[in-house]
Amino acid sequence: MNRKDSKKTSIPRSEAVDLKDTGYFSRTDKAIYALLFLLPSIILYEILVLKINPQLLSEPASNVRGGVVAFVWIQNFLQWLGMATKASWICAPLVVIITLIILQMTSRRSWKIIWSDFLIMAGECVIVSIPLIVLALVLNRPIQQPSSGAVACLFAAGANLSHHSFTMDLITGIGAGIYEELIFRLVLICILMMFFETILGVKATKAIVLSVVISAVLFSLHHHFIVMNGRFATSEYFALAPFMFRTVAGVYFAVVFVVRGFGVVAGTHIFYDVIATLLNVFMFKQY
Repeated sequence: MNRKDSKKTSIPRSEAVDLKDTGYFSRTDKAIYALLFLLPSIILYEILVLKINPQLLSEPASNVRGGVVAFVWIQNFLQWLGMATKASWICAPLVVIITLIILQMTSRRSWKIIWSDFLIMAGECVIVSIPLIVLALVLNRPIQQPSSGAVACLFAAGANLSHHSFTMDLITGIGAGIYEELIFRLVLICILMMFFETILGVKATKAIVLSVVISAVLFSLHHHFIVMNGRFATSEYFALAPFMFRTVAGVYFAVVFVVRGFGVVAGTHIFYDVIATLLNVFMFKQY
């Protein structure tokens, strides 16, 4: 009798997995959602930068306009593996795509999606970006560009290696949202968590706090000091105010990543950069 009852009340494995994905918040933190949500932005960034800088296929990214440091790091890694410049440019977006596919496969969660969720995700990203926009308006003012020509506006969250312009800031904002979140949130936080929790045996809560703070500080520092193509360089004049603001932004993005996943945090970063660029135009007459 007990055996029969247990058979009747037991839930098949496939249905048990599906139960985890009921509800908007449970569904949309899956890697497959992140991939499909960000795919248009990944493609758009590639097309726009390549259209403005066709020489990217033959020259190092640090020599041309439109570079996002995190993107160049991926290129450098692929070149270290033996890829040519052209191949590394083409394959850099595939790193994001393949990473998310692997995460989806290893999660063993349902691949089912509801297309209307993506519109809600876009709205969520805009809403989640508002606190950072408000904080920037309260704390920050645009500052003059250093003589190097690097972007020095406190609103700019993406490390821009190029000439300061409205179009390039929009493009760079899209790229930074994808590739900075890949490096500093998805990869770095996971590595730090493994180091603190698995290797050092630090308790989970403390490991999370340490990982978030360290990733946020490094995220902020990389807007000022960078290593590309094996060389150390400065990207933007160091000032305490933008450094502190970006550190806070790094913590905020990390919390969003932990709570809502890669898709929402990357989307939030993109919308933040785009909105910030528009505000710099209409409020601070930056361009």
